[in-house]
Amino acid sequence: MSITQTLPFISTAIMAWFIYDVFKRYLIRRNPAFLFWAIGLAMFGAGSFAEAYLALAWNEWVFFIWYLFGAALNAAWLGHGTLYLLVRKKWRHVVTVLLLGGSLFATYLMLQAMTKLDASVFTTEKPISEQYGTKILDKGEVVPMNPQIFTTTYRGNEVTAVRGLLPLGTSVRLTTPFFNIYGLLTLVGGAIYSAFLFWRKRVMPNRVIANVLIAAGALIIGFASTLTRLGYGQYLYLGELVSAVMMFIGFRLAAKPQPEEAAEINAIPATANW
Repeated sequence: MSITQTLPFISTAIMAWFIYDVFKRYLIRRNPAFLFWAIGLAMFGAGSFAEAYLALAWNEWVFFIWYLFGAALNAAWLGHGTLYLLVRKKWRHVVTVLLLGGSLFATYLMLQAMTKLDASVFTTEKPISEQYGTKILDKGEVVPMNPQIFTTTYRGNEVTAVRGLLPLGTSVRLTTPFFNIYGLLTLVGGAIYSAFLFWRKRVMPNRVIANVLIAAGALIIGFASTLTRLGYGQYLYLGELVSAVMMFIGFRLAAKPQPEEAAEINAIPATANW
């Protein structure tokens, strides 16, 4: 096993400690934000461990865990925790129901996709994020090294594609952008909103820094995943580790209000909340 391949295991260990810490805070403080963060972090950790395993050997149910929790759902649940930290309006409960329903629907679609997996294309020589999905090649696009090229009819058009584990048109792949966009908006939006709140009321500086770190961690893993899809998979595992460390620090800061901040928080008018 190379040093690079050990990085996801290190990320998983950090996440395990992180999940325990966040869930313990939920049990003490009963703040739903910590519960949703713990769920999102558990998904992140499960996806990181699955990715590490798939760098060594193939297992279809480990792939199930990697795609559903690592690629699809974790950003949305992390972002939902940030939403609950910053928002006290009742409509957030409706969003919780929608997120839970969407997650269950994505799980159902992923179970359906398991019968269509093409495990013959799997290799431990590339990160799983480089080979999970069949990709249509655009005209003039550079063909990746050692691809399995084939021609097929897709949506009435003849296309050339690189074979992946999931075939073209797999329904669960269509749900992933919705979860990731929601996670991005809540994580980055939460950082911007808390920064604005601090600027306007001069309160909660720790949460400003915390949300910036959380958002930066989420953006780093997103950027690393994008680089992987462009053929630069060597940065993915390092990106995951840096992301895990930054979010760990961010969540610890968010969970540690100072005594003088508590009085100021209580003085914020309800109009400051979404």
